[in-house]
Amino acid sequence: MHFKPATSYDADNKVWSGPAEAFYFAPDLSIGEIIYEEMRRHPKLIAQISDTENTILTREELLLNSIRVATYMRNQGLSQSDVVGIIARNTTDIFAITYACFFNGIAFQSLNILHDHETIERQFNLTKPRLIFCDGDEYEKVRDATIDFDVKIITLRNHLKDSISIDELLATPVGEKFQTARLEKGNDQTLAILCSSGTTGDPKAVTITNSRKILNPSPPLTTADVLFCSSTLDWLSGLLSAVISGVYSTTRIITDCGFDAEYFCHLVEKYKITWALLGSAHLAMMSNSEEFERADFSSLRYFTYGGSRCSLEVQHKLRRAFSVDCMHLAYGLTELGTLATVNYHFDEKPNSSGRLTNGFKLKIINKKGEAQEADEVGEICIYSGQYWDGYYRNPKESQHIRDDKLWYHTGDLGYMDDDGFLYIVERKKDMLKYKTMMYYPHEIENVISKMPEVAEVCVFGVWNPYTGDEAAAAVVKKLGSDLHAQDVLDYVMEHVDATYKQLNGGALIVDELKRSANGKTNRMATKAYFLEVKDRN
Repeated sequence: MHFKPATSYDADNKVWSGPAEAFYFAPDLSIGEIIYEEMRRHPKLIAQISDTENTILTREELLLNSIRVATYMRNQGLSQSDVVGIIARNTTDIFAITYACFFNGIAFQSLNILHDHETIERQFNLTKPRLIFCDGDEYEKVRDATIDFDVKIITLRNHLKDSISIDELLATPVGEKFQTARLEKGNDQTLAILCSSGTTGDPKAVTITNSRKILNPSPPLTTADVLFCSSTLDWLSGLLSAVISGVYSTTRIITDCGFDAEYFCHLVEKYKITWALLGSAHLAMMSNSEEFERADFSSLRYFTYGGSRCSLEVQHKLRRAFSVDCMHLAYGLTELGTLATVNYHFDEKPNSSGRLTNGFKLKIINKKGEAQEADEVGEICIYSGQYWDGYYRNPKESQHIRDDKLWYHTGDLGYMDDDGFLYIVERKKDMLKYKTMMYYPHEIENVISKMPEVAEVCVFGVWNPYTGDEAAAAVVKKLGSDLHAQDVLDYVMEHVDATYKQLNGGALIVDELKRSANGKTNRMATKAYFLEVKDRN
């Protein structure tokens, strides 16, 4: 089947444009105002079900909890210039906090529970949150990382005696005339702040604009739809699902644990999930699960995934298990605050990231910065047409990713075909991703280089279809030392507390690292040698 592009193409400037923005809700309303009114409109519908905690909240109950938390924040004197910190799992009360921030026009900064002390300290020192919500499991780590500034820490579960329990906030009296706040900066105001490694190895705080484009990834949902996304609020997909389920009054299924393939299959059957929003790595896990072959996926109408590479073989295996063409590979950046492309035509365009969503433009540039025509590979650049406040307190890096014409330079290589479908070829950046957690080789290299026996080290990712990029190291030992590969593995395990930064791909002692003509370490050639030796053994 030949497609006439839903996007338009400017042949003179070699720029693709998505459909114009369409506003179902009044364009001046904030995300918080929309969710507030929609929750009032459907009070008896089920808002969320926590399968792991065995709790059910109607939209009326979730709205009241959100108002109570919002009122507590107001009683604490928080203003729209303040930030609320979140580092927690998807538990029963997490979305009352989310919506409370939306109602008050207060941005929250969300971090992953797996982040180490240093990352938590650096990120929260940027934004100086007045309140931080976390699980008791991480309370001591968060307390120690924020000990140098004044902050109240509220725990959502497994409460410790030194923390404030969420139950205290949910007992806050509320008045009869609660109103959502009007945004001081309108919809240019920051909605949330997520942690991203960006285009360098230093984690940055990415501001997400209170833009209507955040709804772009949503298929045509109704109140009968049931949504599942395993991502927590520190991921763009987690933020998107929280917003979309609130706006379109869907039932949200949540769990307080990470993604498990067999468990997901069980949830789809149990709750008749209609829309799943997952990471590409989850597809490989599903295809390798014994439960997958027996699962009933007939309820699925939309299966959106993206974020990393996924083999076409795995994608086709899942497609054969689904009764309809519901697989939607998507592409976006945290900096965009949404998905820029979605593929609603998997059967005709497998492995494509799809066409542009509403209000986006895209061009492919070569190394000289010149725009390319269809089927020519280059760096993907995207124009959103919306305000972006940049990386929080980091104007230099903000200008690095977005040029003076307001085009985002993604660092990803790809091409557009003649039908206006985007294909991702590879990542230009060095960033690696293990089980959805992003990291950089130099972070591990810095640790290994501190070993007294190490002369040189090169870290790279070894691709595993089920877990992503597993860090591996080639190490040159100092003359006369008796260093073994296991010593390197043990040292990293002892000095790095983040599981995704372990040498899950192994280590190898080598005589020398492979180098480019200019004498610099050639990471790709070193990796190739590592894999060659590994295969021989």
